Amino acid sequence: MLGSTRIDGSVALVTGANRGIGRAIAEALLERGAAKVYATARDPKTLVALQERYGSRVVVLRLDVTDADQVAEAARAATDVDLLFNNAGAFEPTELSDERILDVARREMEVNYFGILRMLRGFEDTLVRRGGAIINVSSAAGLSNVPLQPTYSASKAAQHSLTQASRALLAGRGVTVHGVYPGPVDTDMTKDLPPQFEKTAPDAVANKILDGVEAGDEDIFPDPFGVAFGEQFHASPKAAERQLAAIVATPA
Repeated sequence: MLGSTRIDGSVALVTGANRGIGRAIAEALLERGAAKVYATARDPKTLVALQERYGSRVVVLRLDVTDADQVAEAARAATDVDLLFNNAGAFEPTELSDERILDVARREMEVNYFGILRMLRGFEDTLVRRGGAIINVSSAAGLSNVPLQPTYSASKAAQHSLTQASRALLAGRGVTVHGVYPGPVDTDMTKDLPPQFEKTAPDAVANKILDGVEAGDEDIFPDPFGVAFGEQFHASPKAAERQLAAIVATPA
């Protein structure tokens, strides 16, 4: 259990805030009293509607987390951040036999692992100065590989390991680090998942994430699938592995 964090009055930065979970997190932060949200995306035009709705409490930043210069620019612009939500993610459906798999794996790692590493380095001094919190939006697939998503799962496993390391290394400097492990969420990224996956609405997931941050939960499971899988994983990692492996053989 980490120290509790207040959403009301906070200043947050959300990567990938233009859609899906990121958009829902930005909206939930604003609805729950955040003083300011830096909403970031590769294309700032995709954030115009959010800014129009919430006015000056939304500051739009252009940010591609794979671009070190843009990360550094964002860190210089947002020196008052209390809460850093590393949400931007990449997923490309692929199979082990796919000749593109190495390229796919590199692209996913570049966003899901190296992107977060860049953000941690860029915002470390600000978060230490403000006694802030880092929230890494990962996936249940980062705890045990989903064979339907082999390289994506591997990139999220790397992200989970980085979350653990940064939590240990930054705790003594007053920064709390949360890992978020949802199951399937109803976003563009999951539109091609088999029908046996029950998806949770992004707004419900976003509010559970903020509940977990405020409660000081190190590991946040923000949806029914995530909660059940988290319990299975903590009880028996091998059983969790078999559970996800069985999905491959389940008819669509």
